[in-house]
Amino acid sequence: MLHPPEGHACKKWGAFQIINHSISEKLLQDIEVAGKTLFSLPMQQKLKAARSPDGVTGYGAARISSFFSKLMWSEGFTIVGSPIEHARQLWPKDYNKFCEVIEEYEKEMEKLAGRLMWLILGSLGITKDDVKWAVGPKGETKEGCAALQLNSYPACPDPGRAMGLAAHTDSTILTILHQNNTSGLQVYQEGNGWVTVPPIPGALVVNIGDLLHILSNGSYPSVLHRAVVNRTRYRLSVAYLYGPPSGVRVSPLSKLVDHRHPPLYRAVTWSEYLGTKAKYFDKALSSVRLCVPLNGFTDAKDHKGVQVG
Repeated sequence: MLHPPEGHACKKWGAFQIINHSISEKLLQDIEVAGKTLFSLPMQQKLKAARSPDGVTGYGAARISSFFSKLMWSEGFTIVGSPIEHARQLWPKDYNKFCEVIEEYEKEMEKLAGRLMWLILGSLGITKDDVKWAVGPKGETKEGCAALQLNSYPACPDPGRAMGLAAHTDSTILTILHQNNTSGLQVYQEGNGWVTVPPIPGALVVNIGDLLHILSNGSYPSVLHRAVVNRTRYRLSVAYLYGPPSGVRVSPLSKLVDHRHPPLYRAVTWSEYLGTKAKYFDKALSSVRLCVPLNGFTDAKDHKGVQVG
């Protein structure tokens, strides 16, 4: 699934694509159909499952929209755990198929996310003995918290005046993204600017999130990324947002800390960090930073001059 240079990809890009990941082509097709079916509903029907102002799940615009004046040409649907409550609102008599696909996708993504987390941490020399909060009594990976984010990007008559999803990092350990065959995802790399991630049939994109940035003590920076729209093609993406078990406080792993590499961040739970992100957005990592390291490293996400529009 991952090749030996996975650590290089994490360090240089904060993102990579994987194949041979064990997620069936049929399931990827099914989740696309489920997403397209949802977003093709009449607006008045979708609004029956609208996310409440203080809520997390349901239909609505991207939660980061309030930080930007530029229009985001997209709509989203967030699922945490069972989709049945919202699905019943959307399809009162015919919600079972949607729920079955979502639940199977969540189950397979959780297994894949756990495997990826250990592979990535392993490239830093980290073992299960070093991350006890992630390991159960029989050595199994403990179930983490997660959310599923479906995003729809219609063709845009004037792409220069809108964006699909503004530049941001994910507040996760890692994010697994499935995108249809329409290009739109871009990642930011110092020196190269915005780089388009071309869709590869059957491949999944893995993004390093802020919590892995913290766990790795800055060795693997979270990736700044955005979605752009185009004039003629519709794009759909499905993001599996993977985090630690509820209540776990994430901090730099002790094996990655010494007198030359002091801990850069204080311990935070995912819930606490999400609150910080909602308040400070792109300054969230800086707000939980303890010190500037001796080697002069600064947060890769402090992009002072990044063009996000």
